[in-house]
Amino acid sequence: MSERPSLWRNPISVAGWVLAGCAFACFVFLWLYDAFAPGPSSPYAGIVIFIVTPAFLLFGLSLVPLGWWWSWRRWKRTGAVSALAWPVIDLNRAGTRRMVAVAAGGGVAFLFLSAFGAFQAYEATESEIFCGVVCHQVMGPEYAAYQVSPHARVPCVDCHVGSGAHWYIRSKFSGLRQLYAYVTDSYSRPIPVPIHHLRPATETCQTCHWPEKSYGVVGRRYVYFLADEQNTRWETDVELFVGGGRPGTPTAGGIHWHMQLENVVEYVAQDRSRSVIPWVRATNRATGESILYRSAEAEGEPPEDATWRTMDCMDCHNRPAHVFQSPRDAVNAAMAAGALDPRLPSLKEVAIDLLTEEYSDTPGALAALDDGLRTFYREKFPELAEREGAAIDRAVEELQRIYRENFFPEMKVRWDAYPSHGSHLFAPGCFRCHDGQHVSDDGKRIRNDCNLCHIIRAQGPPDQKEYSTTETGLEYRHPADVGSDWQESPCYECHSGAAP
Repeated sequence: MSERPSLWRNPISVAGWVLAGCAFACFVFLWLYDAFAPGPSSPYAGIVIFIVTPAFLLFGLSLVPLGWWWSWRRWKRTGAVSALAWPVIDLNRAGTRRMVAVAAGGGVAFLFLSAFGAFQAYEATESEIFCGVVCHQVMGPEYAAYQVSPHARVPCVDCHVGSGAHWYIRSKFSGLRQLYAYVTDSYSRPIPVPIHHLRPATETCQTCHWPEKSYGVVGRRYVYFLADEQNTRWETDVELFVGGGRPGTPTAGGIHWHMQLENVVEYVAQDRSRSVIPWVRATNRATGESILYRSAEAEGEPPEDATWRTMDCMDCHNRPAHVFQSPRDAVNAAMAAGALDPRLPSLKEVAIDLLTEEYSDTPGALAALDDGLRTFYREKFPELAEREGAAIDRAVEELQRIYRENFFPEMKVRWDAYPSHGSHLFAPGCFRCHDGQHVSDDGKRIRNDCNLCHIIRAQGPPDQKEYSTTETGLEYRHPADVGSDWQESPCYECHSGAAP
């Protein structure tokens, strides 16, 4: 029997060596680029560099012994081997030299294009289009809200994936579960907030928002329009005690007292959404003093297996990039900006009524907004409808814009599907703890004094404002005449975001 050719020189093994070589070249190129490129590392770079390209490398290497085994089986069975003959390269021949030059140039170009393609692939996977449209099409509402949010220039992956192998793997396993739910149409509507799977605020918010920054007192004007025929404008000028800063600074108190470096605020939540908080513990780092507050409904000590959460940015700013405005807020803002003309009688009331109506789908909603607003003015104010047709046209366009950015009936998404804890108007927010009912063993209370966080400097219609320069400011006056009941209950018990 003639000498058996090498079992390694078979098409499968050679293909494996080529694939492994290309994957290794891509790995080196991307690793060097990521290591020396200016700016922070891409969150998806680690996935592509240390997971995807090594996977192709290992797959290519696995083909090598598989090809040997295939050749060995064939040789044992038939006595023949499908071995690839090595080419004879004679550089003394001009044709051979040209072939070698072309092959070398083509190989270099192929390796470069492979590395460039891999780089472009991981650049694409970290884009907002990939996150919001290509990969997570079902997340359309979140993507629409993100595009008009204060964080519209922050890539999705900076907060939702981040750096580190732990978060890479965790996000991809979560993605597989979400992909299965999408394919089988078994996902929830609306999509639940991943409140228990978010990265810590120290790795997201605080990479841009400096914790030691002192904001002091911030002035803000809230513009509100009454639901009367005149759309009466009402302004409230407020001083917000944002506070913050390093310990010992003059403005270190205020709203950001909770986030000061010397204070640690922890709590135990009773529900998954962290809206009901029976126990709160405040600790001073410098003195070590710790105070436990219990709500009126809390019974005894917290359970031994209770999960204590250390308060951070996300406990109040829980909707930083995906804000769905309520009809009340959206219409007020549009009227204040002039996008909705306040001269159109009863516009505030009819606009909110139309926006809060439940529709089965977005096209039907947009058509109903158009027809509803025009019908209202044709029937109630026919002369004005003829005279102010252009203003009504603009109002229709603005209401449709508001709806497209904040209402998604197919996914059952609107403002009340995702309550915000950043205030206390439509959801408990601050009152989860600052309700005056959380008391310590020695009688100390978590206060619900409004002046802890803000004072009113001016309020009323622009031409009838009352002002105050006193330390305590003005006593709040409700814009609409609703009696005195509002003084006995938190704002959110009456305000839903759907009422004018």
